Amino acid sequence: MAAERTTIVILSVDEAHNLAHALPAALAQPNADVVVVDNASTDGTAAIAAQHGAGHLRLTPRRSYAAAINEALRQIDAAESVLLLNADCVLDPGFLQAARPRLLEDGVGSVAPKLVRATDSAQIDTAAMVVDRRRKNGLVGHARPASGYSRSAPAFGVDGAAALYRRETLEDCTLDGELLDEDMELWATDADLAWRAQLFGWRCVYEPAALATHIRTYSPSTRAQMPEHARRLQFRNRYLMIVKNETRRGLLRDGARIALYELLALGHALLREHHLLGGYREAYRMLPGARRRRALTQEKRRVAWPPFGLTPPEA
Repeated sequence: MAAERTTIVILSVDEAHNLAHALPAALAQPNADVVVVDNASTDGTAAIAAQHGAGHLRLTPRRSYAAAINEALRQIDAAESVLLLNADCVLDPGFLQAARPRLLEDGVGSVAPKLVRATDSAQIDTAAMVVDRRRKNGLVGHARPASGYSRSAPAFGVDGAAALYRRETLEDCTLDGELLDEDMELWATDADLAWRAQLFGWRCVYEPAALATHIRTYSPSTRAQMPEHARRLQFRNRYLMIVKNETRRGLLRDGARIALYELLALGHALLREHHLLGGYREAYRMLPGARRRRALTQEKRRVAWPPFGLTPPEA
């Protein structure tokens, strides 16, 4: 594969204030075509896209993050690689020059950049994304010193704020017309995609020379301030992700770890966050869709054991 050009897809949902910073930085990347996906915004999103000469795709009515990305990818004629970018993420000038060559490596389907926190550039926002042996997804290095995680290394997956993929990988991971699970809506859709890509034999690498600044809405450091429905959605989506992607071998190996974590999670919900109990009910109601997607995933699976817990070294 020759990843000569990249299509940068920036989703804006009334985020013109962020887009005013993110869009010029994206347009400055070499050999890149930029499309602003305007998810029924009522602010100046369209005007900013026109002002800077970027592509503009208007979606109406407004839909979930997952549905918006899926629709955009169906309508856009993508280049050899695709960068899914949040409007609150600003790329450094050399971002694509550092990240794109990694896609030339055998079996590499995605590249995880180093993101630093917009509120404190001395801290890491994330250095890749991980799903551990409890099947809990998380951010690698969040709030650690930005000087760390300085070496390129294999990673489990890439956080959705700035995620570079081979187009071939996205096409391979699209099932029944969906890249991102629309039942999941938003939180953990990137982790679900990373798990599926690993099952299909695609590797992810972390590239620290690919830098960007990100305003993180939901993180370990902001979770307590998030509304209950967002926390419940994240809680629920973990179960949908497990139903779709877990394997018999994985359960045999890690069943005890998973069961212990489930007991602790239930105890936490009962004692401290009663609203999370609704996540169990929602996940149960959504089982038919998860099982349908599981059948498609497992039929296509090429790898028996994804590298759970794989993270780049902190040094």
